[in-house]
Amino acid sequence: MADEPQKKPHLSALVGHTNGLTKPASLAAATRAGGGGGGGGGATAPSKKLVIKNFRERPKLPDNYTQDTWQKLHEAVGAIQSSISIKYNLEELYQAVENLCSYKVSATLYKQLRQVCEDHVKAQILQFREYPFFTHRNDSLDSLLFLKKINKCWQDHCRQMIMIRSIFLFLDRTYVLQNSMLPSIWDMGLELFRNHIISDRQVQNKTIDGILLLIERERNGEAVDRSLLRSLLSMLSDLQQVYKESFEQRFLEETNCLYAAEGQRLMQEREVPEYLHHVNKRLEEEGDRVITYLDHSTQKPLIACVEKQLLGEHLSAILQKGLDNLLDENRISDLTQTYQLFSRVKGGQQILLQHWSEYIKNFGTTIVVNPEKDKDMVQELLDFKDKVDHIIEVCFQKNEKFINLMKESFETFINKRPNKPAELIAKYVDSKLRAGNKEATDEELERILDKIMIIFRFIHGKDVFEAFYKKDLAKRLLVGKSASVDAEKSMLSKLKHECGAAFTSKLEGMFKDMELSKDVMVQFKQYMQNQSDPGNIDLTVNILTMGYWPTYTPMEVHLNSEMIKLQEVFKTFYLGKHSGRKLQWQTTLGHAVLKAEFKEGKKEFQVSLFQTLVLLMFNEGDEFSFEEIKMATGVEDSELRRTLQSLACGKARVLIKNPKGKDVEDGDKFIFNGDFKHKLFRIKINQIQMKETVEEQVSTTERVFQDRQYQIDAAIVRIMKMRKTLGHNLLVSELYNQLKFPVKPGDLKKRIESLIDRDYMERDKDNPNQYHYVA
Repeated sequence: MADEPQKKPHLSALVGHTNGLTKPASLAAATRAGGGGGGGGGATAPSKKLVIKNFRERPKLPDNYTQDTWQKLHEAVGAIQSSISIKYNLEELYQAVENLCSYKVSATLYKQLRQVCEDHVKAQILQFREYPFFTHRNDSLDSLLFLKKINKCWQDHCRQMIMIRSIFLFLDRTYVLQNSMLPSIWDMGLELFRNHIISDRQVQNKTIDGILLLIERERNGEAVDRSLLRSLLSMLSDLQQVYKESFEQRFLEETNCLYAAEGQRLMQEREVPEYLHHVNKRLEEEGDRVITYLDHSTQKPLIACVEKQLLGEHLSAILQKGLDNLLDENRISDLTQTYQLFSRVKGGQQILLQHWSEYIKNFGTTIVVNPEKDKDMVQELLDFKDKVDHIIEVCFQKNEKFINLMKESFETFINKRPNKPAELIAKYVDSKLRAGNKEATDEELERILDKIMIIFRFIHGKDVFEAFYKKDLAKRLLVGKSASVDAEKSMLSKLKHECGAAFTSKLEGMFKDMELSKDVMVQFKQYMQNQSDPGNIDLTVNILTMGYWPTYTPMEVHLNSEMIKLQEVFKTFYLGKHSGRKLQWQTTLGHAVLKAEFKEGKKEFQVSLFQTLVLLMFNEGDEFSFEEIKMATGVEDSELRRTLQSLACGKARVLIKNPKGKDVEDGDKFIFNGDFKHKLFRIKINQIQMKETVEEQVSTTERVFQDRQYQIDAAIVRIMKMRKTLGHNLLVSELYNQLKFPVKPGDLKKRIESLIDRDYMERDKDNPNQYHYVA
């Protein structure tokens, strides 16, 4: 064979065990090259040229070598399958396989090995057929023994195939690898086990029944052998389609039935928090099963099944039964769990959003529409807003959908009662900005104002807020009741940012008037120093631009001569500097500091102008009747009664009323109280307020409505001037877009009719729903 250099050399004479190397020719060449060594060491030793040559002829196998070698291998496989010791050296057996493969008997060797393995596996089925089959899944003991037996058979089979493969590794890595149609020795073992044991209908059913029974017991809270389950399910997975087709389908069907029944039962028995806690526990348990013994591919359908039966089928029922309670009681952890669980189910977040919105609208409406709660309305709104903000942040993971729907819901319920929320928010701001409010530091006040602005954004009728805010701001500025100029300007800045410069221009004008008035008073005091008779009264005047401030009804009263003289002096001074202007004195806004002497000593009183006029009368006498005081002061009847109440029936009783009583009646007499005592030197006597209620509120609201009519008229004329001709519906649509306050179609119709009557526009002769602008 020396004349056939292209063929690989025979190896058996050169090497023993190759440890699974698949390139024997290279190994043989290297061995022969090494064997030809020699030569001394040192730098001067000449290098030798190695020449590798094939054997001159192929060695011949001994007679009966193939048959004897297979016999040895057969005995070894039988020993492995019987779990007894092998009498041959493993290296020898490995070499024998390699030798047989080198002599082209690989195909026969593979068939013989397959047959031996198949015969052995076929024999194994007998032990399961002889094993008594149980008829009910309740026969858990029989079931467990059977599972252990099938598991032992599987473990033994795997161990045997690993050892057999190690002996026949050369065959596996040469012949089998080169034949794509042949399964590897390991796959061949799996195929045989599947075909002859697990594919047996009785064995398969009993195995899967037993596995399902164990899982059911574990779901019921019993302890089971999880390692046994892991091993058996791993076996079904290794046997390819058996897991998917035979086990997983039945497992998911039973899971579906179990949780469908459990969901129906527990929804009746348990409260929502306990039910959701149970759902969460079940999901964790099933997730743990996937990690511990189920195939990973089962995770998605299994979890989807639990979610559908325990959550998806009961979404509305859960929310109707328990969401309101969770929100009412601010159950943060339970709400967090609700959001997390509902987010797992298709449509879960959407239905939670709907119920969330309904809750906010319903709860908010109870705050807004009840007139008995008006006193606390704004504080309750702020508290409610804080609560829902906290729930969104902590429980709903700041989800934008929940934030936006919350805003829409607030806007819906707060405008169910027109105007009143706007009025009460303005009053709430007044209470926080008024002097004497010691509830909060500057930083806390700033935070409160920020929160108020958030509620303010939801209101449609912002002009109502503006009217009441302006009225209260005027009082704070004119009577010096403002807690902090910085806080006032901060609030103004927030309003400007929210509503634009036009909204705050008049409010800013009020501040400007107050600053200019200070400069005027400095000049007036210098002017008075140059007068020959400066008088005993120290006069301070605030010059108010009529368009900036609320409308005050002028009230004529009888001032004493000194006051009238001082007014004239100021009028001469001011008009001398600003010719063409007109001064109108607002007595209702006046106040004074009076000094008085009593038996106990001197006191100072901070009082209104009306209180001042009444008290000054008692310099002329000790007792006056109601009618006498009314004639002398000229104060309007109801205003005078309240003034006398404050002086004779309040905490600081400078006057004594006869007869006694809370209300001032015709014919009542008032006597100066010389025995008046008070721990303070300077005493502020507050005017008794009419419940601002009736008159002030009605007049302010009426002014707002009047302003709205002017704005509607202006908008209609503006639109018609631009369009010239327009249909009724399009005109109304344009008005809704332009007007910044809520308006009813009937109100718009009235204003259109009014403008037609006043010849600003006219109806089309042929189409009464068409209008033309009249230039």
